[in-house]
Amino acid sequence: MQPRIVKIMRLVLMFACIVLFGTAGLVVFMHLQDPVEIIPHQTPGIVPLHISHLILATTLGSRCYLGSPGPGQAKPGPEGGHIQPRQRRRRLLIKKTPIVIALNSSTVTLAQLGPQDAGAPVGHWHRLYQVQRERKKIMRDTCAKYKSNSRRVITPYHVSRIFVEDKYRVLYCEVPKAGCSNWKRVLMVLSGLASSTRDIQHNTVHYGNTLKRLDGFDRQGISYRLNTYTKMLFVREPFERLVSAFRDKFEHPNSYYHPVFGKAILARYRVNATREALRTGSGVRFSEFIQYLLDVHRPVGMDIHWDHVNRLCSPCLIDYDFVGKFESMEEDANFFLRLIGAPRNLTFPRFKDRHSNEERTTTRIAHHYFAQLSPLQRQRTYDFYYMDYLMFNYSKPFDDLY
Repeated sequence: MQPRIVKIMRLVLMFACIVLFGTAGLVVFMHLQDPVEIIPHQTPGIVPLHISHLILATTLGSRCYLGSPGPGQAKPGPEGGHIQPRQRRRRLLIKKTPIVIALNSSTVTLAQLGPQDAGAPVGHWHRLYQVQRERKKIMRDTCAKYKSNSRRVITPYHVSRIFVEDKYRVLYCEVPKAGCSNWKRVLMVLSGLASSTRDIQHNTVHYGNTLKRLDGFDRQGISYRLNTYTKMLFVREPFERLVSAFRDKFEHPNSYYHPVFGKAILARYRVNATREALRTGSGVRFSEFIQYLLDVHRPVGMDIHWDHVNRLCSPCLIDYDFVGKFESMEEDANFFLRLIGAPRNLTFPRFKDRHSNEERTTTRIAHHYFAQLSPLQRQRTYDFYYMDYLMFNYSKPFDDLY
C-alpha cells in the first residue's frame, strides 16, 4: 500500500511542476510581447474601454528627464492633463504593462506667412512651404512603403524624446547632434525661463530639469498635445551625425562615455589593449567604434547620440508638421519660429558651446573618418542607417554604396 501512495504523490508532484513551468512560460511570453502586436486594431481617436482606467506611467530616458512635481503629488498641466509624479514603482510598472494610446492624425496646419512677415517676399515663403510639403511627402511615402501603419497606437516610449512648450504649443523631438542643445535653449526662451539663448549654459540645458517632456503627462495630456500642437523635428545627414557624436564623446575627456562605452569597446575589439586603456576607456578609434555599432551582440547598449532618428522620434507613428534639416538649420529654424509667432527678436543661435574652437563636423570631415574603414564596413554602416537616408532624402555618401 505504501509504494502506491508514494507513486501517487510523485504523479501529483510532477503535475504541479508542469503547471508551474507552464504558467511561468506564459508570464514570460506576455511580458516580452510588443503591446502594438497584442492590442487589437482600434479606430483612430478612440481609446479602448478595457484600458481606459489605467494610468499612463512615466518612463526614464537618457539625460534630461524634465519637469519637477512636488514629492508624492501630481502637478497640474495646462489644457488636458496632469504631470504624473516620477516614481520608481511606476517606471517599473510601465515595463510590465505598457499603456497604448490611440492617435489621431494632426489637425494642425502651418500658419500662412505673407510679405508683411519679417519683410520677406512672397516667393521666399512659397519656396519654404514647398520644401516642407516635399519633405513630409517623402517621409510619409517611405513609411507607407516600408512600415505597417495600420495600427495607429503609441506607447510612452514613442514620445519619451519629445519636449513640450505649452505657451506657443510646440512639440520638439530631440535628435542629438542635430542642433538639439540650441533648440532646447530656444524652447526655454519661448517658455519665459530665460531672456536670451546666450544666457543659458550647456549644463542648464541638459541637466537643469526645466523643460517638460511629453511622457511626463497623463494619457489625456499626451493625446491632446499630439493632436493640437505643432510637432517638429530636425534631422542631419546620418554619417555626419555619427562622426559628430564620435568626436564629441570619444575624442575629448568624458566622465561617462569613456568608462561606460570606451572600456567595453576596447576590451571587446582591441587586440592587446594596454592596462591603461582598459582602465580609463580613453583612446577609442573610429574603426573600433564602428565595430561596436554594427555588432548585434554589443558589449554595451545603444545610445541616443547615434541611434536612428526613425527610433528616436517614430515619424511613421507621429505626424510631424515640420521637418527641418541641420544642413539648412538657420533658414529652417527661423522659418519655424515665424510660423509659430515667436518674438521677432528671437532667432536660432549660431554658436557652438562645446569645443567651440573645433570645426563643426562637415561632409569633408565625415569622409575623412569613413575613409579609415573598409568598403564592407561603410556599406554595413549605410545599411544600419538606411531608413534615415530614405525617409529624409539624403544621398548616398559614397559612390560605391548600394
